Amino acid sequence: MEDSVTSTTMLQDAGTDITHIRPLPRLNIDAFCETEAGLSVLQACSQDRRLTRTRWHIRSGGVDVALEAYQSTSTPHLIILESAAGQDQLLADIMQLAEVCDSGTRVLIIGRSNEVRLYRELIRNGVSDYLVSPASLTEVISVLDTLFTDPATAPSGRNVAVIGAKGGVGSSTLAHNISWSLANQFKHEVVLADMDLPFGTVNINFDQDPTLGIADAVYAPERVDEVYLDRLLAESSEHLSLLAAPSTLEKTYDFDTESFVSVIDAALRTTQLLVLDIPHSWNSWTRTTLMRADEIVIVATPDLASLRNTKNLLDTLILLRPNDKPAHLILNQTGVPKRPEISAADFCSPLNIKPLAVIEFDPQFFGTAANNAHMLAEADPNHKISQKITEIARELLGKHDVPEQGKKAKPLAGLLSKFKRKKSA
Repeated sequence: MEDSVTSTTMLQDAGTDITHIRPLPRLNIDAFCETEAGLSVLQACSQDRRLTRTRWHIRSGGVDVALEAYQSTSTPHLIILESAAGQDQLLADIMQLAEVCDSGTRVLIIGRSNEVRLYRELIRNGVSDYLVSPASLTEVISVLDTLFTDPATAPSGRNVAVIGAKGGVGSSTLAHNISWSLANQFKHEVVLADMDLPFGTVNINFDQDPTLGIADAVYAPERVDEVYLDRLLAESSEHLSLLAAPSTLEKTYDFDTESFVSVIDAALRTTQLLVLDIPHSWNSWTRTTLMRADEIVIVATPDLASLRNTKNLLDTLILLRPNDKPAHLILNQTGVPKRPEISAADFCSPLNIKPLAVIEFDPQFFGTAANNAHMLAEADPNHKISQKITEIARELLGKHDVPEQGKKAKPLAGLLSKFKRKKSA
């Protein structure tokens, strides 16, 4: 087992926020559970979107099962051991486990004691971390993030994926305007990635003609790093950069499940916010991209096809992201003259969702801005639709809004939060 102390999350609050945690690297994890509750939590962890690259082997049983398992096989990157043993017995068990562990294996113990002395002894004997039973899903994932995410290479930004419930609902237009607002009104560093390679409109809407773009990164994943990505970006304004699509039909664009993963991860290491303009399609890479996004915005129009497709998307995303908040909904192009439509209330009622915004149909305003290659807030910042875009951007920032430069967090806040849980009875 490793001798270094890698974290101090002994008494972590069960309500820990994990929305900031990026996907973990490829890991082999073995778990040994003595209770059904522990088994259930770890099985849920293994299915979380942040751990899709990890490989789990979860067994019923405690240290005896673990010792038997490693008599003739090497140990994985991480062993999670749930134990109801008392302090002295648990320390003895750890000493036995250490004898069969390879040098690079880390160990996380889930035990019943809440004594600081036990925690210190476990750490001194090579245990990487300790959680008090019953451990929650958020506690376990937070510990894994602490143990295996390298701060020097881990993505630090957040990504927002915008997708239309069907074609022609205006999802790209809204994605572009939201990006502009985040960058120019809220002064965040934003990269807007156009993922519709054959028909993307980022270059047109921002009056750009870049020679390089997202296709260069996707077709050369081995070259993708922060330096290479910087060469591909087209600067639109001081805080907004564009990763444009080629928008040509010279080739077909068929991608594997993780074709865009390296591009997205590289971008997140260099920017505060990455907005993904995702085409209306459903394939392996769009599924993966949506599953890994921090925030998802579905754009729909008030008609039956959009309602059906929005429900399908919401239901699927809940299955793909069971530990994340639901996607947002923007209801666009409402109030078209002489067109029958579903009211916002009737549209949202079967979805059990409150819309992030309801945007009225205004072809004159949208069309004039588009023809002049302007964003809506550039054309008229006081227009009610421009103000709604601003509010959407504000809502997406939420509590993740970056603090003022130079403002430091209280040094004891993180430490004290680890001791919120009261001593078990």
